[in-house]
Amino acid sequence: MRPVEGRVSLRGSEGEISVRVWPNEAPARLIVLAHGYGEHIGRYEHVAAALVERGAAVYGPDHLGHGESDGERVLIADFDHIVADLQAVVEVAREQHPRLQVVVVAHSMGGLIGALYAQRHGDELAGLVLSAPSIGLAPVLAPVLVQLPEGTELPDEPIDPTVLSRDPSVGEAYANDPLVWHGGWKRVTLEAFLAANEAVDAGAGFGELPVLYIHGELDQLVPMAVAQPAAHRLKGAAFAEEIVSRGDRVRSEARDLQRAREGSDDRPGGGLRGAGHGDLARRAPTCASRARRSLRCGACEPS
Repeated sequence: MRPVEGRVSLRGSEGEISVRVWPNEAPARLIVLAHGYGEHIGRYEHVAAALVERGAAVYGPDHLGHGESDGERVLIADFDHIVADLQAVVEVAREQHPRLQVVVVAHSMGGLIGALYAQRHGDELAGLVLSAPSIGLAPVLAPVLVQLPEGTELPDEPIDPTVLSRDPSVGEAYANDPLVWHGGWKRVTLEAFLAANEAVDAGAGFGELPVLYIHGELDQLVPMAVAQPAAHRLKGAAFAEEIVSRGDRVRSEARDLQRAREGSDDRPGGGLRGAGHGDLARRAPTCASRARRSLRCGACEPS
């Protein structure tokens, strides 16, 4: 079946999952996007366009309870179901492009999903990009839930759009988007966040899987001081890091990897896995940084 731009529907773990497809006439790789909490894959339109421009065919689901997918809004009882849904999307992408390798690009809550996915299916991936992943949060979430009596819901405090980006238009678009969740957190979802974080903490590292970790020093939604140690604990032999500071200065392990692997394979269409650390350093940061500039969120471009 030839992929057509638009949406397809998959039978997910708890209902229909809406998947956005951005095809490429001659793709060199497959990218599967995983979006963040309360938003939807439509907010990544320009991110996908940048990736398609650089040779990727891109797929991205609206997670359960998000966007155009089934489920009570932002209600996630078990992240294992979301990981299973992501696997279904990867399988569809592979069916349509059986010769291409898959890279998962995951942001915020999507980064938590991506980390869980990589711990279970990392040998099936060519690479993983974690943008401000919601990992390392167990010590933060556990006290919050302990302080609330069983069955008590959390205060109705939605995400403040002004902390999403230094570009006011990003927050304005978020606030006016009818597919974005504008309410507060649900206790069941927060409990699932805690359980998923504990599972990541107890799980194995990424081993030989090439991983690019990106974070902004001033991120107010997922503080770098919380997520970065978790990312470092998981990192394996092919780990690259980009930290965006206040003045857009980037400290990158990827540059060191590139210097160390100048002779690695960089043929068109070559995958990340098996291509050498230098290939990851050259290709993944370039691709991800273009997407990061397009997204312009608080996690990726702090003010």
